[in-house]
Amino acid sequence: MALKISPLADRVVIEPAQAEEKTAGGIIIPDTAKEKPQRGKVVAVGPGKKDEPTTVKVGDTVLYGKYAGTEITVDGKEYLIMRESDLYAIL
Repeated sequence: MALKISPLADRVVIEPAQAEEKTAGGIIIPDTAKEKPQRGKVVAVGPGKKDEPTTVKVGDTVLYGKYAGTEITVDGKEYLIMRESDLYAIL
């Protein structure tokens, strides 16, 4: 199913990774204590700005700031829209 969003300029749409359910030691983390994920998969990319094409592509796994982007819901699924400059790295 194709995403029904076409980001503009240098914006990207990201599907955040799931929050960790357990610690490394096996302790189950309750929903109220889960940290926001800081990685996700790029699902849509804008065309970029004039003289600045986007460098990420659909399918890339990226790192971003904990509170970066704007949360949206499309067809019951959560996504983030943010500028490419808000991304820290491609994994």
